Amino acid sequence: MARVLVTGGAGFIGSHLVDRLMERGEEVIVVDDLSSGSLGNLSRWAGRPEFKFLRADLSEGVPDIGSVDAIYHLAADPEVRTGSADPGRHYRRNVLATFNVLEYARRSGARVLAFASTSTVYGEPSAIPTPEDYGPLMPISVYGATKLAAEAMISAYAYSYGFRAVIFRLANIVGSRSGHGVIYDFIGKLMSNPGELEVLGDGTQSKSYLHVDDCVDAMLIGADGSRDRVSIYNVGSEDRISVLDIARIVIEEMGLRGVKVRPVGGPEGRGWIGDVKVMQLDVSRIEGLGWRPRLGSEGAVRRATRELLGEGGASGRLGNHQRPRSS
Repeated sequence: MARVLVTGGAGFIGSHLVDRLMERGEEVIVVDDLSSGSLGNLSRWAGRPEFKFLRADLSEGVPDIGSVDAIYHLAADPEVRTGSADPGRHYRRNVLATFNVLEYARRSGARVLAFASTSTVYGEPSAIPTPEDYGPLMPISVYGATKLAAEAMISAYAYSYGFRAVIFRLANIVGSRSGHGVIYDFIGKLMSNPGELEVLGDGTQSKSYLHVDDCVDAMLIGADGSRDRVSIYNVGSEDRISVLDIARIVIEEMGLRGVKVRPVGGPEGRGWIGDVKVMQLDVSRIEGLGWRPRLGSEGAVRRATRELLGEGGASGRLGNHQRPRSS
């Protein structure tokens, strides 16, 4: 039994990762400030002797939990759009928190640190699909910049202090327990107004979407299978889908008819400042370890929509609206 720390383990991706680690028989310690996560995501493990939850703000330090074998660092501000309005928030939660986790890794003797980074570190690459060795890396969002800064610190600490680091550059991850993102937003808007759907940007934004189950598979395979001091893996689907197609899928899954889809434009057709219009990652490196996504972008979006609509409590998180029915 390995002793594993999962930061951000009450959040969307983190809680799915905790489920898998617990099912594998690991001892799991979750540290989360619950700013975007929920204890409800971890309720099935409450009271188990091999599970422990600590509420803490990692920008202020890591609680003393003793030594661990591995760290999965997923704690971060997950909302890309907030960076232009409040860059300090991204710095505290994505950069300062990562520094404190690395200091803990250095002191605790952890053998491996796995980090959830992002496709936004590439900025707007000229190579699509984008490989891990693409450069120079020029993020166009504060979120992407803070994740790239965290990657640099992780690399330096791994080489300086002897642990193995695995960095996962994630595409858009979707699925149950998600509390942000385009699918979640579309469902909320349509629950409020089933006759019209506002779309940020011009709707032509085209990106890769991956179901959270495939994402967790990739993280476990990468953490277990990598051997270099620092390994970087793109994690995403093998295709991409437009925002307008996502709108169509959500409308279909909600059983609506005659919905007016209204793109509202934005800077250069983007949804917000820092929005990357086209994103698809080259995932051949992680596929070389034996991983492959089971769902493409459309399949992931459709399954995620069904999961969010079917979740108990989803209507409460989306504003206590009743699920619309077709006329």
